[in-house]
Amino acid sequence: MITTEQVQEIADKIEKLGVDDSTVSTLRQDYQPIHFTYCMDDDLPNNNPVLAQEKFNLYLIDGRDHCLCLTTDYEVATGIVVAEIIPD
Repeated sequence: MITTEQVQEIADKIEKLGVDDSTVSTLRQDYQPIHFTYCMDDDLPNNNPVLAQEKFNLYLIDGRDHCLCLTTDYEVATGIVVAEIIPD
């Protein structure tokens, strides 16, 4: 389970540190056992983030049943995708 408060705290940290691999590595250390993935936002078409920012979106991952998928259900979330937005 991931809380909305954790997601906001993580977003605040990303805003402060910037969106890159180094920040995601820091998040992995600071928020164990949450699983973090980093990608570009356009790699996730037709999905709704749980938190949208100007430079990135955050999506929740459901890792139940040994298969990863995106979810909006905080109760079943086991991870977070940090998806960087590249300006046009």
